[in-house]
Amino acid sequence: MLDDEFGRGLGLALLMAGAVLASQGQPAATGEQLFRAACAACHGADGRGAERSTVGFEIPLPDFTDCNFNSRELVVDWGAIVRGGGPVRGFSQIMPAFDQALRREEIEAVVAYLRGFCPDPAWPRGELNLPRPLVTSKAFPEDETVLTTAIHAKGSPAITSEIVYERRLSAADQVEVAVPFRFSNPAWGNWAGGIGDIALGYKRVLFHSRRRGSILSLSGEALLPTGDKARGFGKGVTVLETFATYAQIFGLENFFQFQGGFELPTHTDDAGRAAFWRTVVGRGFNAGGDGRYWVPMVELLADRELESGAAVVWDVVPQMQFTLSRRRHIRANLGVRIPVNESAHRPVQVMFYLLWDRFDGGLTDGW
Repeated sequence: MLDDEFGRGLGLALLMAGAVLASQGQPAATGEQLFRAACAACHGADGRGAERSTVGFEIPLPDFTDCNFNSRELVVDWGAIVRGGGPVRGFSQIMPAFDQALRREEIEAVVAYLRGFCPDPAWPRGELNLPRPLVTSKAFPEDETVLTTAIHAKGSPAITSEIVYERRLSAADQVEVAVPFRFSNPAWGNWAGGIGDIALGYKRVLFHSRRRGSILSLSGEALLPTGDKARGFGKGVTVLETFATYAQIFGLENFFQFQGGFELPTHTDDAGRAAFWRTVVGRGFNAGGDGRYWVPMVELLADRELESGAAVVWDVVPQMQFTLSRRRHIRANLGVRIPVNESAHRPVQVMFYLLWDRFDGGLTDGW
Protein backbone atom coordinates (compact mmCIF):
# COMPACT_ATOMS: atom_id res chain seq x y z
CA MET A 1 0.00 0.00 0.00
CA LEU A 2 1.05 3.64 -0.30
CA ASP A 3 3.57 4.49 2.40
CA ASP A 4 3.50 7.34 4.93
CA GLU A 5 5.83 9.45 2.80
CA PHE A 6 3.38 9.24 -0.08
CA GLY A 7 0.41 10.12 2.08
CA ARG A 8 2.12 13.11 3.69
CA GLY A 9 3.60 14.44 0.48
CA LEU A 10 0.42 14.04 -1.54
CA GLY A 11 -1.65 15.57 1.23
CA LEU A 12 0.46 18.69 1.37
CA ALA A 13 0.47 18.95 -2.41
CA LEU A 14 -3.31 18.69 -2.72
CA LEU A 15 -3.79 21.12 0.15
CA MET A 16 -1.76 23.67 -1.76
CA ALA A 17 -3.63 22.80 -4.94
CA GLY A 18 -6.97 23.42 -3.24
CA ALA A 19 -5.87 26.82 -2.09
CA VAL A 20 -4.62 27.78 -5.55
CA LEU A 21 -7.77 26.58 -7.29
CA ALA A 22 -9.98 28.31 -4.78
CA SER A 23 -8.16 31.56 -5.44
CA GLN A 24 -8.66 31.07 -9.15
CA GLY A 25 -12.35 30.43 -8.61
CA GLN A 26 -12.44 27.33 -10.77
CA PRO A 27 -11.12 23.74 -10.69
CA ALA A 28 -8.39 22.50 -12.97
CA ALA A 29 -9.81 20.90 -16.09
CA THR A 30 -7.39 17.95 -16.00
CA GLY A 31 -5.26 16.04 -13.56
CA GLU A 32 -2.15 17.50 -15.13
CA GLN A 33 -3.40 21.04 -14.63
CA LEU A 34 -4.22 20.29 -11.00
CA PHE A 35 -0.79 18.78 -10.46
CA ARG A 36 1.07 21.66 -12.11
CA ALA A 37 -1.00 24.29 -10.32
CA ALA A 38 0.40 23.36 -6.92
CA CYS A 39 1.57 19.74 -6.57
CA ALA A 40 4.68 20.32 -8.66
CA ALA A 41 5.97 22.78 -6.08
CA CYS A 42 6.59 19.85 -3.72
CA HIS A 43 6.70 16.85 -6.03
CA GLY A 44 8.53 18.47 -8.91
CA ALA A 45 7.25 18.80 -12.43
CA ASP A 46 8.70 15.37 -13.21
CA GLY A 47 7.06 13.70 -10.18
CA ARG A 48 10.36 12.79 -8.52
CA GLY A 49 9.96 15.14 -5.57
CA ALA A 50 11.54 18.52 -4.89
CA GLU A 51 14.61 18.93 -2.71
CA ARG A 52 13.92 19.26 1.01
CA SER A 53 15.80 22.55 1.06
CA THR A 54 13.34 23.82 -1.54
CA VAL A 55 10.09 22.68 0.05
CA GLY A 56 11.16 23.69 3.57
CA PHE A 57 10.15 20.53 5.49
CA GLU A 58 11.80 17.23 6.40
CA ILE A 59 9.03 14.86 5.25
CA PRO A 60 10.47 12.53 2.57
CA LEU A 61 8.67 12.84 -0.74
CA PRO A 62 7.86 9.83 -2.93
CA ASP A 63 9.19 9.26 -6.41
CA PHE A 64 6.14 8.73 -8.59
CA THR A 65 8.38 7.59 -11.45
CA ASP A 66 9.46 4.54 -9.41
CA CYS A 67 7.31 1.86 -11.02
CA ASN A 68 7.92 -0.58 -8.19
CA PHE A 69 6.09 1.90 -5.94
CA ASN A 70 3.68 3.36 -8.46
CA SER A 71 2.24 0.22 -10.05
CA ARG A 72 1.48 -2.07 -7.11
CA GLU A 73 -1.84 -0.89 -5.75
CA LEU A 74 -5.31 -0.26 -7.14
CA VAL A 75 -6.39 3.16 -8.29
CA VAL A 76 -9.23 3.00 -5.73
CA ASP A 77 -6.66 2.65 -2.93
CA TRP A 78 -4.91 5.85 -3.99
CA GLY A 79 -8.28 7.58 -4.32
CA ALA A 80 -9.45 6.38 -0.90
CA ILE A 81 -6.49 8.07 0.81
CA VAL A 82 -7.00 11.31 -1.09
CA ARG A 83 -10.72 11.23 -0.39
CA GLY A 84 -10.68 10.16 3.26
CA GLY A 85 -7.21 11.10 4.47
CA GLY A 86 -4.33 9.02 5.75
CA PRO A 87 -6.10 7.50 8.80
CA VAL A 88 -8.68 5.82 6.54
CA ARG A 89 -6.00 3.30 5.54
CA GLY A 90 -3.81 3.48 8.63
CA PHE A 91 -1.44 6.20 7.46
CA SER A 92 -0.39 9.48 9.05
CA GLN A 93 -2.93 12.13 10.04
CA ILE A 94 -0.75 14.63 8.17
CA MET A 95 -2.58 13.42 5.08
CA PRO A 96 -5.96 15.25 5.31
CA ALA A 97 -9.27 14.26 3.76
CA PHE A 98 -10.33 16.00 0.54
CA ASP A 99 -13.79 14.58 0.06
CA GLN A 100 -15.26 18.02 0.82
CA ALA A 101 -12.65 20.04 -1.06
CA LEU A 102 -12.38 18.10 -4.31
CA ARG A 103 -15.04 16.51 -6.44
CA ARG A 104 -14.86 12.80 -7.23
CA GLU A 105 -13.90 13.57 -10.83
CA GLU A 106 -11.03 15.78 -9.68
CA ILE A 107 -9.66 13.12 -7.34
CA GLU A 108 -9.85 10.53 -10.09
CA ALA A 109 -8.11 12.90 -12.52
CA VAL A 110 -5.16 13.72 -10.28
CA VAL A 111 -4.70 10.06 -9.27
CA ALA A 112 -4.74 9.00 -12.92
CA TYR A 113 -2.11 11.62 -13.71
CA LEU A 114 0.11 10.50 -10.83
CA ARG A 115 -0.14 6.85 -11.91
CA GLY A 116 0.98 7.94 -15.36
CA PHE A 117 4.42 8.89 -14.04
CA CYS A 118 5.47 5.23 -14.23
CA PRO A 119 7.12 5.15 -17.67
CA ASP A 120 7.60 1.37 -17.97
CA PRO A 121 4.63 -0.68 -19.24
CA ALA A 122 6.36 -3.91 -18.20
CA TRP A 123 5.06 -3.49 -14.64
CA PRO A 124 1.60 -5.08 -14.16
CA ARG A 125 -0.89 -2.71 -12.56
CA GLY A 126 -2.30 -3.37 -9.13
CA GLU A 127 -5.79 -3.95 -10.53
CA LEU A 128 -4.49 -7.33 -11.75
CA ASN A 129 -3.38 -8.33 -8.25
CA LEU A 130 -6.43 -10.47 -7.52
CA PRO A 131 -7.25 -11.96 -4.09
CA ARG A 132 -5.24 -15.06 -3.19
CA PRO A 133 -7.29 -18.28 -2.87
CA LEU A 134 -6.49 -20.96 -0.30
CA VAL A 135 -4.90 -23.41 -2.75
CA THR A 136 -4.44 -21.78 -6.17
CA SER A 137 -1.41 -19.53 -6.68
CA LYS A 138 -1.75 -15.97 -7.98
CA ALA A 139 -0.50 -14.84 -11.38
CA PHE A 140 0.67 -11.48 -10.00
CA PRO A 141 4.24 -11.29 -8.59
CA GLU A 142 4.26 -10.22 -4.93
CA ASP A 143 6.20 -9.68 -1.70
CA GLU A 144 3.99 -11.73 0.60
CA THR A 145 4.36 -14.11 3.51
CA VAL A 146 1.47 -16.56 3.90
CA LEU A 147 0.82 -19.11 6.65
CA THR A 148 -1.80 -21.67 5.58
CA THR A 149 -3.21 -24.39 7.87
CA ALA A 150 -5.49 -27.35 7.11
CA ILE A 151 -7.16 -29.37 9.89
CA HIS A 152 -8.85 -32.73 9.37
CA ALA A 153 -12.50 -32.42 10.31
CA LYS A 154 -12.98 -36.17 10.66
CA GLY A 155 -10.97 -39.36 10.74
CA SER A 156 -7.43 -39.53 12.15
CA PRO A 157 -6.48 -36.11 13.58
CA ALA A 158 -3.93 -34.21 11.51
CA ILE A 159 -2.83 -30.62 11.12
CA THR A 160 -0.84 -29.53 8.07
CA SER A 161 0.63 -26.04 7.80
CA GLU A 162 2.80 -24.31 5.24
CA ILE A 163 4.61 -21.00 5.36
CA VAL A 164 5.34 -19.40 1.98
CA TYR A 165 7.81 -16.56 1.53
CA GLU A 166 7.52 -14.70 -1.79
CA ARG A 167 9.95 -12.06 -3.02
CA ARG A 168 9.46 -9.96 -6.12
CA LEU A 169 12.66 -9.44 -8.11
CA SER A 170 11.51 -7.20 -10.95
CA ALA A 171 8.47 -6.13 -12.93
CA ALA A 172 7.69 -9.71 -13.97
CA ASP A 173 9.77 -12.04 -11.79
CA GLN A 174 9.26 -13.59 -8.35
CA VAL A 175 10.97 -16.30 -6.29
CA GLU A 176 9.47 -18.18 -3.36
CA VAL A 177 10.24 -20.71 -0.67
CA ALA A 178 7.54 -22.92 0.86
CA VAL A 179 8.15 -24.86 4.06
CA PRO A 180 5.39 -27.34 5.10
CA PHE A 181 5.12 -29.01 8.48
CA ARG A 182 2.65 -31.60 9.69
CA PHE A 183 1.34 -32.98 12.96
CA SER A 184 -0.68 -36.20 12.97
CA ASN A 185 -2.10 -38.68 15.46
CA PRO A 186 -2.85 -42.03 13.81
CA ALA A 187 -5.41 -44.16 15.58
CA TRP A 188 -2.70 -46.53 16.77
CA GLY A 189 -0.15 -43.99 18.02
CA ASN A 190 0.63 -40.62 19.56
CA TRP A 191 0.99 -37.18 18.01
CA ALA A 192 4.03 -36.85 15.78
CA GLY A 193 5.29 -33.89 13.81
CA GLY A 194 7.90 -32.96 11.25
CA ILE A 195 8.92 -30.91 8.24
CA GLY A 196 7.50 -31.82 4.84
CA ASP A 197 9.03 -31.43 1.38
CA ILE A 198 10.44 -27.91 1.02
CA ALA A 199 9.63 -26.21 -2.31
CA LEU A 200 11.70 -23.65 -4.21
CA GLY A 201 9.80 -21.75 -6.89
CA TYR A 202 10.15 -19.14 -9.63
CA LYS A 203 7.39 -17.17 -11.36
CA ARG A 204 7.50 -15.12 -14.56
CA VAL A 205 4.67 -12.95 -15.91
CA LEU A 206 4.28 -13.63 -19.63
CA PHE A 207 1.41 -11.25 -20.44
CA HIS A 208 -0.66 -8.62 -18.72
CA SER A 209 -3.21 -6.04 -19.81
CA ARG A 210 -5.08 -3.70 -17.52
CA ARG A 211 -7.38 -2.72 -20.38
CA ARG A 212 -8.40 -6.34 -20.94
CA GLY A 213 -8.24 -7.18 -17.24
CA SER A 214 -6.04 -10.23 -17.76
CA ILE A 215 -2.66 -11.57 -16.64
CA LEU A 216 -0.80 -14.81 -17.44
CA SER A 217 2.26 -16.22 -15.67
CA LEU A 218 4.40 -19.35 -15.86
CA SER A 219 5.88 -20.96 -12.73
CA GLY A 220 8.27 -23.75 -11.89
CA GLU A 221 8.90 -25.43 -8.54
CA ALA A 222 11.26 -28.05 -7.18
CA LEU A 223 9.96 -30.04 -4.19
CA LEU A 224 12.94 -31.40 -2.29
CA PRO A 225 12.64 -34.71 -0.40
CA THR A 226 13.13 -33.18 3.05
CA GLY A 227 10.09 -34.85 4.61
CA ASP A 228 9.90 -38.32 6.17
CA LYS A 229 7.97 -40.44 3.66
CA ALA A 230 7.50 -43.29 6.16
CA ARG A 231 5.48 -41.00 8.42
CA GLY A 232 3.53 -39.44 5.55
CA PHE A 233 5.42 -36.13 5.66
CA GLY A 234 6.87 -36.27 2.15
CA LYS A 235 7.09 -38.14 -1.15
CA GLY A 236 10.65 -39.37 -0.71
CA VAL A 237 11.78 -38.08 -4.10
CA THR A 238 12.45 -34.75 -5.79
CA VAL A 239 9.38 -33.57 -7.70
CA LEU A 240 9.46 -30.90 -10.40
CA GLU A 241 6.29 -28.90 -10.95
CA THR A 242 5.50 -26.58 -13.81
CA PHE A 243 2.23 -24.70 -14.19
CA ALA A 244 0.59 -21.71 -15.83
CA THR A 245 -1.75 -19.32 -14.02
CA TYR A 246 -4.27 -17.07 -15.74
CA ALA A 247 -6.53 -14.45 -14.17
CA GLN A 248 -9.37 -12.46 -15.71
CA ILE A 249 -11.42 -9.58 -14.30
CA PHE A 250 -15.08 -9.19 -15.30
CA GLY A 251 -16.68 -5.85 -14.66
CA LEU A 252 -15.53 -4.09 -11.51
CA GLU A 253 -15.39 -6.82 -8.88
CA ASN A 254 -15.92 -10.25 -10.48
CA PHE A 255 -12.93 -12.40 -11.34
CA PHE A 256 -11.87 -15.80 -12.62
CA GLN A 257 -8.58 -17.61 -12.09
CA PHE A 258 -7.26 -20.80 -13.66
CA GLN A 259 -4.14 -22.83 -13.01
CA GLY A 260 -2.94 -25.96 -14.72
CA GLY A 261 0.27 -27.95 -14.61
CA PHE A 262 2.18 -31.16 -14.05
CA GLU A 263 4.01 -32.96 -11.24
CA LEU A 264 7.09 -34.77 -12.58
CA PRO A 265 9.09 -36.83 -10.05
CA THR A 266 12.72 -37.57 -10.85
CA HIS A 267 12.12 -41.26 -10.03
CA THR A 268 8.73 -42.59 -11.01
CA ASP A 269 9.24 -45.75 -8.96
CA ASP A 270 8.80 -43.67 -5.80
CA ALA A 271 6.04 -41.28 -6.95
CA GLY A 272 3.81 -41.10 -9.99
CA ARG A 273 3.51 -38.31 -12.52
CA ALA A 274 0.34 -36.29 -12.25
CA ALA A 275 -1.56 -33.41 -13.79
CA PHE A 276 -3.61 -30.84 -11.91
CA TRP A 277 -5.91 -27.97 -12.76
CA ARG A 278 -7.68 -25.47 -10.54
CA THR A 279 -10.47 -22.99 -11.20
CA VAL A 280 -11.48 -20.06 -9.00
CA VAL A 281 -14.43 -17.68 -9.23
CA GLY A 282 -15.05 -14.83 -6.81
CA ARG A 283 -16.26 -11.32 -6.21
CA GLY A 284 -14.96 -8.49 -4.06
CA PHE A 285 -17.11 -6.22 -1.91
CA ASN A 286 -16.25 -2.73 -0.68
CA ALA A 287 -13.10 -2.46 -2.78
CA GLY A 288 -13.18 1.33 -2.80
CA GLY A 289 -14.71 1.84 0.62
CA ASP A 290 -13.18 2.66 3.95
CA GLY A 291 -14.05 -0.53 5.84
CA ARG A 292 -13.11 -4.16 5.42
CA TYR A 293 -12.76 -5.77 2.02
CA TRP A 294 -14.68 -9.07 1.71
CA VAL A 295 -14.04 -11.62 -1.04
CA PRO A 296 -16.17 -14.79 -1.24
CA MET A 297 -14.57 -17.36 -3.56
CA VAL A 298 -15.05 -20.94 -4.67
CA GLU A 299 -12.18 -23.15 -5.85
CA LEU A 300 -12.70 -26.33 -7.87
CA LEU A 301 -9.59 -28.52 -7.66
CA ALA A 302 -8.73 -31.50 -9.85
CA ASP A 303 -5.80 -33.95 -9.81
CA ARG A 304 -5.13 -37.00 -11.96
CA GLU A 305 -2.23 -39.42 -11.97
CA LEU A 306 -0.80 -39.91 -15.45
CA GLU A 307 -1.33 -43.64 -15.67
CA SER A 308 -3.85 -45.76 -17.47
CA GLY A 309 -7.20 -46.05 -15.73
CA ALA A 310 -6.51 -43.36 -13.12
CA ALA A 311 -9.51 -41.33 -12.00
CA VAL A 312 -9.73 -37.57 -11.71
CA VAL A 313 -9.94 -36.55 -8.05
CA TRP A 314 -12.16 -33.52 -7.44
CA ASP A 315 -12.40 -31.15 -4.45
CA VAL A 316 -14.46 -28.01 -3.92
CA VAL A 317 -13.33 -25.23 -1.55
CA PRO A 318 -15.84 -22.50 -0.64
CA GLN A 319 -14.06 -19.72 1.24
CA MET A 320 -14.10 -16.10 2.40
CA GLN A 321 -11.11 -13.77 2.36
CA PHE A 322 -11.27 -10.54 4.38
CA THR A 323 -8.93 -7.76 5.42
CA LEU A 324 -7.80 -7.39 9.01
CA SER A 325 -5.79 -4.15 8.96
CA ARG A 326 -7.07 -0.80 7.74
CA ARG A 327 -4.16 -0.73 5.31
CA ARG A 328 -5.48 -4.04 3.91
CA HIS A 329 -2.01 -5.57 3.89
CA ILE A 330 -2.91 -8.14 6.56
CA ARG A 331 -5.64 -10.51 5.40
CA ALA A 332 -7.22 -13.78 6.42
CA ASN A 333 -9.06 -16.50 4.52
CA LEU A 334 -11.31 -19.22 5.93
CA GLY A 335 -12.78 -22.13 4.00
CA VAL A 336 -13.56 -25.84 3.84
CA ARG A 337 -11.99 -28.33 1.41
CA ILE A 338 -14.63 -30.93 0.56
CA PRO A 339 -13.91 -34.08 -1.49
CA VAL A 340 -16.38 -34.44 -4.34
CA ASN A 341 -15.39 -38.04 -5.19
CA GLU A 342 -12.95 -40.70 -3.98
CA SER A 343 -13.79 -39.53 -0.46
CA ALA A 344 -13.25 -42.77 1.48
CA HIS A 345 -9.65 -41.90 2.38
CA ARG A 346 -9.75 -38.13 1.88
CA PRO A 347 -11.23 -36.26 4.83
CA VAL A 348 -12.96 -32.91 4.85
CA GLN A 349 -10.47 -30.20 5.86
CA VAL A 350 -11.02 -26.86 7.53
CA MET A 351 -8.53 -24.43 5.99
CA PHE A 352 -7.42 -20.91 6.80
CA TYR A 353 -4.50 -18.59 6.19
CA LEU A 354 -2.97 -15.35 7.39
CA LEU A 355 -1.40 -13.20 4.67
CA TRP A 356 1.08 -10.34 5.12
CA ASP A 357 1.93 -8.09 2.17
CA ARG A 358 5.37 -6.94 3.32
CA PHE A 359 5.74 -4.16 0.75
CA ASP A 360 2.72 -2.38 2.23
CA GLY A 361 4.14 -2.14 5.73
CA GLY A 362 5.16 -4.03 8.85
CA LEU A 363 2.98 -6.39 10.84
CA THR A 364 2.18 -3.65 13.36
CA ASP A 365 1.56 -0.89 10.80
CA GLY A 366 -1.75 0.29 9.47
CA TRP A 367 -4.15 -0.90 12.17
